[in-house]
Amino acid sequence: MAGPSAEHREHWYPTAAYLYTLHLDGPALAWEYLRRNPDYRLDWLRRRRRPDAAHRWGLRLLEDPALDARDAHPAWFPDHDAVVQLYPDADPPPEAYAFEFWCVPGRKHLIHDGKRLVLVSRWPGCCLRLALAPGLEDGMAYLYATRACATPCARYQALVAELDKLAALPDAVPAAMARSRPTLAAVQELHTLQALDATLAGASLREVAEGLFGVDAVAADWHADSALRARVRRLARRGEALMRGGYRSLAQLGPVAS
Repeated sequence: MAGPSAEHREHWYPTAAYLYTLHLDGPALAWEYLRRNPDYRLDWLRRRRRPDAAHRWGLRLLEDPALDARDAHPAWFPDHDAVVQLYPDADPPPEAYAFEFWCVPGRKHLIHDGKRLVLVSRWPGCCLRLALAPGLEDGMAYLYATRACATPCARYQALVAELDKLAALPDAVPAAMARSRPTLAAVQELHTLQALDATLAGASLREVAEGLFGVDAVAADWHADSALRARVRRLARRGEALMRGGYRSLAQLGPVAS
């Protein structure tokens, strides 16, 4: 049987185009699902007429859905635990560390999310998000802040994990970094996003399977009760569910109010 038609496979068929998703964290994955939502894309086109539309999606501001997670900087509201909040130290000791913008490693982006500056810095294998309090200036002593909650230990551990990214970094940011094999969960996200794009483009489940697992695998195991067919069906349903609102759990957002 012939493979997927050209109009169906133009953008989703090459799995290599999705390899960057293997190393995305929760907020970045949430964006990958949200930006594919047709209703969100419509809100982006109507953003001048609907200035408050971002809130229904869990965002402070609408972000361009044409940008993938490597270039987009979605401002989730409330912040994910991976966002490190920095405030001026009102009573610093003599040996206090000073905030030095240019010493933050990686490729830096400053974004104003409508309330404060957020510094996003990326280097191979890592992404660091710093929310800068309005009074914080370069050279000031500073504090890390975390919100009070019913599970402070979990939130504190998330903060420590982000700060460990800086502590483990050598003096110079590496141009490349060897990484271990991707986890099964990461591979599932890649397959889910690829399957979602395929179904949005109108591909059949068989065409999706051929794109993800190869024509030979489909020819060998594709029938009504095959495990491969059930797997592809689950991936398609999972992608649809994450795009329609399930992404909120990846970004640590509460459910949509009824």
